[in-house]
Amino acid sequence: MSGKMDKLDLSAVLLYGFGFLLIWEWLRPLDELTDTDNIEVFIIFLVIAFASSIFQLGRALQFFIKSFYILYAIHRFYFEGSFFSLSWVGSLLADIKVNIGLLFSQDYQQLTNVFRTILFFVLLWLMVYLIHYWLLNRRRIFLFFLMTIIYITVLDTFTAYEGNGAIVRTVVAGFAVMGMLTFFRLSGRESAGEGKWYIRKWAAALAGMIAFSTAVGFAAPKAEPIWPDPVPFLKSLNENAGSGTGGVSRIGYGANDSRLGGPFLPDNTIVFRADAETRHYWRVETKDVYTGKGWILSEIVNGGVGFTYDDPVPLEGYPDEVKKKEYGSKVIMYLEYPHLVYPQGVKQILAQGQVSFRLNTATEKIQAMEPWNEPAVLDKYGFVYDQPAFKLEELRWANGSDYGGTDEEFIKRYTQLPESLPSRVKDLANEIAGEKENWYDKARAIENYFDRSEFTYDQKDVAVPRNNEDYVDQFLFDTKTGYCDNFSTSMVVMLRSLGIPARWVKGYTHGELKSFGDGDSKKKLYEITNNNAHSWVEAYFPNLGWIPFEPTKGFTNNIQIDYETTSNPSNNPASPGSSQNDPNNPDRQNKLEDIDSIPKQVKAETSVLKKFTLFFKKEWKKLAVGVAALIGAVWFAYSKRGRWLPYYLIYRYKLTQKDEQFGKAYLTLLKQLQRYGLPRQDGQTLRNYAGYVDSFFSTREMGKLTSRYEHFLYRREMPEGTWKETKELWENLIKKTIS
Repeated sequence: MSGKMDKLDLSAVLLYGFGFLLIWEWLRPLDELTDTDNIEVFIIFLVIAFASSIFQLGRALQFFIKSFYILYAIHRFYFEGSFFSLSWVGSLLADIKVNIGLLFSQDYQQLTNVFRTILFFVLLWLMVYLIHYWLLNRRRIFLFFLMTIIYITVLDTFTAYEGNGAIVRTVVAGFAVMGMLTFFRLSGRESAGEGKWYIRKWAAALAGMIAFSTAVGFAAPKAEPIWPDPVPFLKSLNENAGSGTGGVSRIGYGANDSRLGGPFLPDNTIVFRADAETRHYWRVETKDVYTGKGWILSEIVNGGVGFTYDDPVPLEGYPDEVKKKEYGSKVIMYLEYPHLVYPQGVKQILAQGQVSFRLNTATEKIQAMEPWNEPAVLDKYGFVYDQPAFKLEELRWANGSDYGGTDEEFIKRYTQLPESLPSRVKDLANEIAGEKENWYDKARAIENYFDRSEFTYDQKDVAVPRNNEDYVDQFLFDTKTGYCDNFSTSMVVMLRSLGIPARWVKGYTHGELKSFGDGDSKKKLYEITNNNAHSWVEAYFPNLGWIPFEPTKGFTNNIQIDYETTSNPSNNPASPGSSQNDPNNPDRQNKLEDIDSIPKQVKAETSVLKKFTLFFKKEWKKLAVGVAALIGAVWFAYSKRGRWLPYYLIYRYKLTQKDEQFGKAYLTLLKQLQRYGLPRQDGQTLRNYAGYVDSFFSTREMGKLTSRYEHFLYRREMPEGTWKETKELWENLIKKTIS
């Protein structure tokens, strides 16, 4: 007996080993074709999952081990501090809650990297379960083997991934698994498969066949392809395909900018409408590290700076010497985003309810927060903000000779460039603006450079840089075709190469003007859709702060310049409008207290689906507990059905007096006996089976009951009172199955 168990254990190890190799082939291309790092962490998870099945650990223990590893990996990737402090769990749960809301709203581009990593772990978990089911239950693996071959060949054809070695490894592992499963199926039906000699014979033949076919595949001459490369043909059929290797995306705000490039499809979905006095861009976040392929953050901030609507927004404003005027605006959201959109120069935010706000100091993204410190989704909110008018001589004050006491770390952060940046990018920046005397003129020269005729704005025919290409270098010297990401990233990189601190900003343009205010109102109604998603540039001037620039062809910068000159701009008195900076100014309160006075034509009707989504976001914990309790109750009832089901069957048939129920009751008894563990074998007669049941229970009741049933079955007639006479026999047998 032990020898047979050893053979079974060895076969399971071999099957799981080859199954692991097949899944590994699905992970290998990710390191090369995507931004997924630390592939070894996911491979270790696969090893743990397969080992748990090989050693036949309990389901609860397997669930605990896998869940613990996933949580540890998530903490290692995205959180700081001790894993066992559990202080990070609240942030993780809040992140999951927000992403579940994004899933319901089908806003998949907004999913965070934390949630994407969790989903990837769950996907691997499901794949391991499927491998276990196909190998040990179904004893077939051809479908998964075929899917793996198709996956590799598609990547080899349409991407830069070289799949020659992967095909060989997959064929060897797949043939080995299918050969072993075929042997196990045959040995289960034939007694000849019990001897060790028979097993060795099969193993030798299988290994020889795989080795021979692999050797022939390597040695045989390779013919040239009969058909031409399908990629150019498919691109010619798809008018939305770009010249890069990336896929076509839908335009709109997204959180992941680590790999830019590729075409976009237009999207007219309304994101929000704004009731504003001035036309301006709407900021969402900034990013500071250019990698050569896209943008990432130099630091991950969990949490941020909290404030309320009574507090000023903790963002760097404009110096008092800058002439500025205060305005108010309101935003009516159509899509449920966990962040706010706001104008540059924002000083105060107002929203309904007991919400506060949190500023991420790394990205300057602002979130609304519930009183229990979880992200809130706002339908509407308002702002008070300053719109400056810069004096030209103030803009030209910074020339690089003095950073004005700016922190060296700050300068280093916003002049960062990758070592792999081609030198010709820096040379071009110097050629364009190297002779200018101040930072503003240098920035304007680079901004104007993109207005040249050789640059083209296009959202469709946009390339993706190859592995050895730089995103900015490709745009400046090769394609010269792209959209806002290409233009803005290129300008930031060139400014930094000149030593000017600059950063990349994401948000939306001012949108489309829909209507003017009623009566004396100066406000105008703007509609902002996904098509208005945009990125631009901000350069830092020590005496003024962050100044926006717009290099994208066809777009206009909203910066206002006062060309009036003064002898000493640093002593310029505050403008008359600066009196409005007082937080207690009644005019400010008037701008904010009418947050409810939204124009009727822009009030979005709340659909049933939206109501359900909002309800789910607020009550998801209770719903989750309720669903878990319901599932637990159903599972408990099902696992204990041997105790309560016989009583239900007795009650079900006890009340009926019709003789026609006898046939149904007898068939129900057969099913209940099978559940109890006394199945009827294939080809076994009812009388023979009745004798088996009677011998098991040491009675004669099943034989008597079966005799009555056969009389009914063959003669198609039932004497009156049959069910009444046999009901007691039937009930006695049903009661014996209570466990």
